Order: sequence, then structure tokens, then C-alpha cells
Amino acid sequence: MTLSPVRRRELLQSLRQGTVPDGNLDALAVGIDRFAATIDADLDAVAAGGSMFKAVRGEYGAGKTFFARWVEQRAMQRGLAVAEVQISELETPLHRLETVYRRTIEELRTAAFAKSAFRPLIDAWLYGIEEDAAAAAGVGEASAAQVEDLLEQRLAAVATATPVYPMVLRAYRSALEREDAATADALIAWLGGQPHVGAAAKRVAGVRQDVDHFLAMGFLQGLLAVLKGARHPGLVLVIDEVETLQRMRSDSRAKALNALRQWIDELDSGRYPGLYLVITGTPAFYDGRQGVQTLPPLAQRLHTDFGTDPRFDNPRAPQIRLTGFDLDRLVEVGVRVRDIYADGSAAPDRICRLVDDGYLRELATAVAGELGGTVGVSPRIFLKKLVADVLDRVDQFPDFLPRQHYALTIAENEKAANPRPVTADDVEL
Repeated sequence: MTLSPVRRRELLQSLRQGTVPDGNLDALAVGIDRFAATIDADLDAVAAGGSMFKAVRGEYGAGKTFFARWVEQRAMQRGLAVAEVQISELETPLHRLETVYRRTIEELRTAAFAKSAFRPLIDAWLYGIEEDAAAAAGVGEASAAQVEDLLEQRLAAVATATPVYPMVLRAYRSALEREDAATADALIAWLGGQPHVGAAAKRVAGVRQDVDHFLAMGFLQGLLAVLKGARHPGLVLVIDEVETLQRMRSDSRAKALNALRQWIDELDSGRYPGLYLVITGTPAFYDGRQGVQTLPPLAQRLHTDFGTDPRFDNPRAPQIRLTGFDLDRLVEVGVRVRDIYADGSAAPDRICRLVDDGYLRELATAVAGELGGTVGVSPRIFLKKLVADVLDRVDQFPDFLPRQHYALTIAENEKAANPRPVTADDVEL
């Protein structure tokens, strides 16, 4: 795969730091291509006004975050917006949807706008309404009344459920016209679910309360309407690491699981047209006694038969599993990274000769051995070692020979960041 110098540098820097890249993931997508046709069909359905849900399961290191960002990348290629939210008991509890909505707004991005894209999208949407109103009236610039009429039409469905959303949008637009930057800033923050917005700004819009659980449900509908009006036909919302629910108090966990069940039912009912909700978690979350199984209605909705050979897993099922890497897949992704690195190097032949496929297999085997023989949890640390410890040195030092001068070492903190799955043999009796 040929990448531009900027894209290549961004990809390699992420791997060098041991993090999942934000883009160019097709270059590293080994073993998940079997999901591509189904994910693309889901995204097309969402872009056409449908709503979808997908649960992703996999052990630590199986590539759940990578898979989620791969889906996000494919979504942005279709013009959809994306957001990735991590659940935590204190900051983002799943049962308090106002916090999930706020994090969604903070993480919102598109192919054109980086994170915190909410305000640029609102401005683009309002500009589009002004242009459409002028075109409908056959004039160069529409009147305020014509723009407001069209604004009401575009948000009619949202206004029925949450009247305050269009009220605040109107107030925001008026503040912009008055060049009242402080009020405009406060109102856009309130629309984004931020707490502690000044009472004076809220009075301008005719509202008093902060955004709560129920308002957030309606505001998500408003966000989808705004995205559609700004030429983004939908939103992919990833709720990552939902297994953290297992560590919460039982009452908080029960509320969170019920909120997830309610969310799935509302997606099925069509309340959120243009929303693709993706959750990721470990098998213990889906099958264990501290997770989904404590709420039978949710367990029923997510139940998927994984008793067959993984080759025959149904990617259209509500829950899909990532089987992780084996040694061959680890070598394959290593070959891809080496070739990408070589494309940007002044000595590509030397890199390919010294870091050949045989050496990549030796390195992959050594990394897996240091991690207790578990190949499935080693891709991130393998790629970090490959780029930072081997390829960078081969590229910079003409006399560096990886087989002769490099001995693999993995620090304890690196092992802790890449835990291997717990088995019965790990339990002390």
C-alpha cells in the first residue's frame, strides 16, 4: 500500500509509541477483511437513514480498538461523522447518558474536522440553511424569517421530542448575528452537554436546567439532524471497553446494562436514524456473571452462537468476535509495516534485506515467548519493537545488523500494558 510521506510518518509514529493509529488502518488490517462486506453494508444502511448496532468481543490485545477505528475510517470515507467514548465509573458512567452525550460531542470528528467538530458542524449546517432558504426564495440572501422557517422545518422531528434544542439553536444564531461571542460560546457549550453554563446565557435562549439524561436522548436526535443537514448522513458512535462495567458497584452496573438494553431497543424502533452504535468488550463481559448475563433481556438481545469454527462466524450477527493474531498474521502485518517503512527510506533495499521475512518471524516468535507464548496479545508490542528498536536503527546506522546487534527485551511495564488472557492455570489454589 502506497502512502504519502505525511501519512507514512503519522502511521509509523503511532506504532513507534505503541498506540493504535487514527488513520491508514487498511495498511495494517490483517485478519479482519472478512468483516469488510458486512460493515460496509451496515454503513451504507446507516447513511441511507437506518440505525444499526454491533457488539464486538475479543480478549485483551485481540484488536478491538483497532477494529473500531477501522470501522470509523470506513465510515468517514462515506462522509459519516464518528466519535469514540470510553466508559468509566466516575467520569462517563453508561447509565448517565448526559455524560456519554457530552463525551460524544467532545470526541466528534469528520474527515474534514478533527475532534471537537461540533461547533464547525453547527456553523456549516446554519450556513447551508441560509443558502437553501435563499435558493428556495430565488434571492441572493434570504430574510431572517425565511431562514427561521426553514430551520423549524429541518428540526421539526427533534422539536417534537426536545423543543429546547431548536430554541437554543435560534438563540445561538441570533448571538452570532449580534456578534455576541460570549453568549454564542456559552450556548454552543450548553448544546454540547457541558455543565455550569452561565444562567444569563441560558436565559437568552429561554432555558434554565442543565442537560440531563432525558434531554441528552433528544439532543442525540438533534445532533443526527444537524449532521444530516451538514452533508454528513450519520454518526458512528463507538463505546469502547464496556467491560469496565464489571468493576462498578452492582447498582451502577445494573443501571448501565439496562441503559444499554434501552438504547438497543430504541435503535430498533428507529428513534435514531443515521446512528451506528458499536460497543467493544471482553468475552468475560458478555458471558461472565458480572456482565451482560446479569440482565437476561440484554443477554437475549446480544446472544450469538460461537460454538462453531471461527471461520464460520456470522458477521451479520449482533455480536462478532475477534480471534486475535496467530504467528502467521503477526508476520504478515510485520511485512506490511517493513514495506511501508522501506518506501520512505533512503536505503529500501538494505532494510528489506536485513529485516527479511525470516527475521520478522524470529522477532514475532521472540515477542510472543516473552509474553508467555500468547501470540494473540502481542501485535502492539511487536510492532513497537519492530519500528522503534529495529527499523529505525537499520535506517540510521549503516553498520547495524539486527541479528547481531539487537537482543529483544520487554520491560515489566510493557508486559503489564499487554496482559495475557487469564486461564484456569493462572488461578492459585
